[in-house]
Amino acid sequence: MPERHSILHVISGLPTGGAQSALYNLLGGGLSDRFDSHVISLRGAGAVGPQISALGVPVTALNMGGVSSTVAAMRTLYRATRDARPQLVQGWMYHGNLAATAARKVAKGRVALAWNIRHSLYQLDHEKPMTQRVIRLNRRFSPSANTILFNSQLSREQHEDFGFAMPRGRVIPNGIDLQRFFPCSSSRASMRAELGIPDAALVVGHVGRLHPMKDHALFLRAAAGLSRNHPNVYFVLAGTNVSMQEETLREIIPTDAIGRFHLLGERADVAVLMNGMDVLCQSSWSEAFPNVLGEAMAIGVPCVATDVGDSSTIVGETGCVVPPRDKRALAGKIEHLLTIPDAERKALGRNAMARIKSRYALDIIVDHYASLYERLIAEAGAH
Repeated sequence: MPERHSILHVISGLPTGGAQSALYNLLGGGLSDRFDSHVISLRGAGAVGPQISALGVPVTALNMGGVSSTVAAMRTLYRATRDARPQLVQGWMYHGNLAATAARKVAKGRVALAWNIRHSLYQLDHEKPMTQRVIRLNRRFSPSANTILFNSQLSREQHEDFGFAMPRGRVIPNGIDLQRFFPCSSSRASMRAELGIPDAALVVGHVGRLHPMKDHALFLRAAAGLSRNHPNVYFVLAGTNVSMQEETLREIIPTDAIGRFHLLGERADVAVLMNGMDVLCQSSWSEAFPNVLGEAMAIGVPCVATDVGDSSTIVGETGCVVPPRDKRALAGKIEHLLTIPDAERKALGRNAMARIKSRYALDIIVDHYASLYERLIAEAGAH
């Protein structure tokens, strides 16, 4: 029986988020069956840590914070790395990449190092000062990685233009779990029943945590205008801190249409919510690979997306792409998808499903990672 190699994943933290979901999906989609996998979170176990543990993958939370906790965390990182005995250390996100580099140094034997960057870099000064420093450190140490993975081509180009080691770069997009995201008429019915949305109504959805780059305000301003002209259209938003308690969001919604706006906060049943939608909108001014596009498309929901990251590549001809921060363009394309014949909108949805299945299905992406890991481990062992 061939030897099972050991992979140590080091990630900045495990709250609900795109990178965390990608790691969980990869492990659950087959990586944890092919490799002995271990996960170290620099912060706490978060919402995703218990999900990863349920896969049978050990999770170690370092709970880094102040100086004293950082010293203790580095000791734990040292012990956890030695216990895992990895042949490859995979960093996730900027802080995780640096910690993975440190872990590789204390690991025994010839150990490969992979980084994973899941962030677009439009302008460094858009980042927080500490994040700017960490990105510069990533640039400095990038030649030490055997490979640097990006989940979008644009992100790779941006980072290499900034000075990241060019020969190391490789793009592997996010994988979409087709066992979770698929069309389901009963989910559509239950979502609408829960929210009191009529079967004949049209629903525009938006899924994403409350963060400036997600530009919820842009989406809500576009939706506010649409609500006045289309009384049969409802708007459903989900994501951490996206609720009516958030005054900056609530004040945008017209008072006479507030009953048609549902701000649900963080939800574990995103696939159910998406099944109840007719159009999904991604309104961000910065992304790399927006998971929500692939997930909605896998369900058969056509999308309107801002032209950031690899959004246009994901959507292709199955939806609409508009410039970021352009309310008129965003509202116009949402309205276009709402007002075309139902049969035409459903045909776009079927094309979207086929596109995701052929290009971004999780099993395809898992195979890419597994093949890369085996090659990197073999190369490290040969040196």
